[in-house]
Parts: sequence; structure tokens; C-alpha cells
Amino acid sequence: MTPGDRRPWLPVALLLLQVPGCWCLSGPTSVTGTVGGSLSVQCQYEEKFREIAKYWCKSPCLGDIVKIEKSDKEVRNGRVSIRNHPANLTFTVTLENLTEGDAGTYRCGIDTSWLPGYMIDLTFRVVVSVTPGLHRTLPAPTWSTMTPKESPNPSQYPGPSPESHPVEDQASKGAESSLFSRIYFWLLVFLEVPLLLSTLSAVL
Repeated sequence: MTPGDRRPWLPVALLLLQVPGCWCLSGPTSVTGTVGGSLSVQCQYEEKFREIAKYWCKSPCLGDIVKIEKSDKEVRNGRVSIRNHPANLTFTVTLENLTEGDAGTYRCGIDTSWLPGYMIDLTFRVVVSVTPGLHRTLPAPTWSTMTPKESPNPSQYPGPSPESHPVEDQASKGAESSLFSRIYFWLLVFLEVPLLLSTLSAVL
């Protein structure tokens, strides 16, 4: 194949380098976090992009782009931070205090649009999922109080109800009066009968 025959393949090779998600940039395809928690995404790039700016954005990347230049170590924008690790050719994106609205498709990218041979940035798609938290708030216990005007419920006591007290009092009083009557009767028998006999004997 002559050099002239290779020329039609040159645009195709350049096009492959410009396709988002090519092998020049890699990372996890999906990550999951919980509401109120945090998650991190680590994107890997090649040596030739060590000094190139990196960024993180929510697709279609029209706004809320967190970008870190080659001289920056960490950049924060609200609940999102991005940190570059040139030693191992990675940059890490951290999302904190997650909400259900944070779920969606994001892209970690390299700003290559100004480099020769690149018409668009290199990006890698990451799907973020946010699940509800496992801990749920339990309702506060309610406590019932009894005011001084309230009276206790008789059914709450295992013993006899307050209404039965007058009946018991009347029964005890009846038993006492019967006992006194018997004692008085026997006193009359043992005291008055001898006195009556002595009186009759005196008369006779």
C-alpha cells in the first residue's frame, strides 16, 4: 500500500480519537450512593494529558462544570470537588450530601478541544444512582398524663372497685350489731335471773 493509499484512513483515525469515551480516558461506568451520603468517581487518563485541564459535568454539560487546571490540586464548587493526582494519572470527583436530584448521567472529561488533531473534548460517561437512606425517623412516643380533675379508671385496678366499699361497710356494721345483741342477751340471763330468784325467795 502506497502512502497515498493511507491518506483516506487518516480522518478515520482522528475521528476515533475524538469519540467521547475512547481508551484515552477511562473510569467506572456507574456508581451508586445514598441520600445524605457521598460518593467518589476516579477517572484515569494517559501520560500525554498530565498537564491538560480536567473537568466534571452533568450531561449534556451545559452548565455546572467543575474544572481543574494543571496548576490546581483541588477545586470545589458547592457539594462537588475535583482533585488531580498527576503521580498516578488520575483525577477524583467527590459528590457530598447527595440528594435524589443528583442522579443522572455525568461525564469526566479532558479539555482537548484546543489541541491539534482534536475537535472536541475527550469525555467518559458515568451513570450516578442515588438510593434512599436505610435509616428512617421513627415517630416520637406520646405520653398520656392525668390532670388533678380526672379520676382513675376502676378497670385499671385488679382489686374491688370503689363502688363496693359502702356495701362492705354496711355488712360489717350489721355483723357487729348482731354480736352486741347476743352479748346483751346473755348478760341479762346471768345477771337478772338470779336477782329475780332472790327477790321471790325474800317475798316468800
